[in-house]
Order: sequence, then structure tokens, then C-alpha cells
Amino acid sequence: MVVLDYGSGNLRSAQRALQRVGADAEISADQAAALGADGLVVPGVGAFAACMSGLRAVGGDQVIGKRLAGARPVLGICVGMQVLFEAGEEHGAKTEGVGCWPGVVRQLTAPVLPHMGWNVVAAPPAARLLAGIGSAEMFYFVHSYAATQAPGHSVAGWTWHGEEFVALVEDGPLMATQFHPEKSGDAGAALLANWLETLR
Repeated sequence: MVVLDYGSGNLRSAQRALQRVGADAEISADQAAALGADGLVVPGVGAFAACMSGLRAVGGDQVIGKRLAGARPVLGICVGMQVLFEAGEEHGAKTEGVGCWPGVVRQLTAPVLPHMGWNVVAAPPAARLLAGIGSAEMFYFVHSYAATQAPGHSVAGWTWHGEEFVALVEDGPLMATQFHPEKSGDAGAALLANWLETLR
């Protein structure tokens, strides 16, 4: 298991959370390690453009593409989810994303930003990441931008802050959460354990 190091931060907490649920998780920027791992976690904090710049610098966008071409699992977290879309809009500028999914990540229309706090996630029963997790369980969010259109042919979870936005996506080997499972206590640990089960 590799947590991709592309200069985005939040790596240690993601690694510790994965280790807590039994994963042998290492932090690495090495493309061969990221390609060969059973699972690849793409975390992300900060600005979309900065994350994409860091991701491209280590060839992370190519690694994600190659893994998905071989049906190898990838999990995106927070901005690590956002960069999987076609583009992100920040401060009037559009930055090209990895392009796994159509759609543009944009600033939420909400009275208070950033959205920082705990929310429930509404998802269909088919959501494997939420298996065994009660519908009243809450997950921790900290962001100002999000996708408001779910990728087609995917299982999507939603939440609300000023408007409805995509909180979770499951699309074959590619899964992602807008919230931070590594900061979401027992519910987040259960979600990460569910993701590990999909790797078996």
C-alpha cells in the first residue's frame, strides 16, 4: 500500500489511519512503488492548482492512469478526489485535472467558507465504502470547493453545505471521498477498512 507523496501534506495522518486498520502503508513518491502497490492512496490539501502541479511533478497523474488501465485500486481523499475530475476553478482561473471523471470542481455557494465540520453522507446501499456504517454516522470535512455533479455510472454519496455536493464516489477500482476518513474517528476507520477489503 502506498500513500503518494507529491508535496501535498497530510501524508502521515493518512498513513497512520491506514496502519490502524491493518494496512502495510508506506509514503512514497517513487513511480514504480506506486504502480506496483496493492492500493494507491492520493491525499490532498490546499489548492487544486498546487496539487496538480505537485502531482504532475512526480508523474502521479500518469501513475493513476496506468493503475486504472489495469484495474488497480486508487483512493482519492479531499483535494486528492477533486483532481480526479476534468478541471478545477479557483479565483477565476481554470486548472486541468487528471480527467478520470467529467466535471469541474468549483467553490461552493455557501454563507460560510471553508466548510469545516462534521456531516452525514447520504449514499445508496450499494456503496461499498460505507458498508456496515450507520446512516447517522458523520465524517469530517474541511474544504471550500467541491464537485456538484457525480460521474455517470458510479455510486455516489452526497452531503450539504450551502448546496448539495459530491462527498463520495465509487467507480470500479477508482474511489474517492471529499471528506477526510483519516480525521473521522471510528467511522473513518471503518471506511478505510472497507476499502482494504475491496483490494482482496
